[in-house]
Amino acid sequence: MDFEKKLKRLEEIVQKMEKGDLALDESLKLFEEGVKLSRECHVQLTQAEAQVKKLVGFDANGEALTENFEPED
Repeated sequence: MDFEKKLKRLEEIVQKMEKGDLALDESLKLFEEGVKLSRECHVQLTQAEAQVKKLVGFDANGEALTENFEPED
């Protein structure tokens, strides 16, 4: 499942749980699924972040000069 589908499913789970009309069994199942999806999304975001490059300029030939992106804390 791709990132966007996982995120959409996670939003659906949150909406269902916020209603508060689920049985305990169903709430626990949805909670477990939500935690799993959240972890998977976090891993995908971390991997994507590692691939992001910051454009810092161009060389004499017009080639892009990049460096690894380091997020500011």
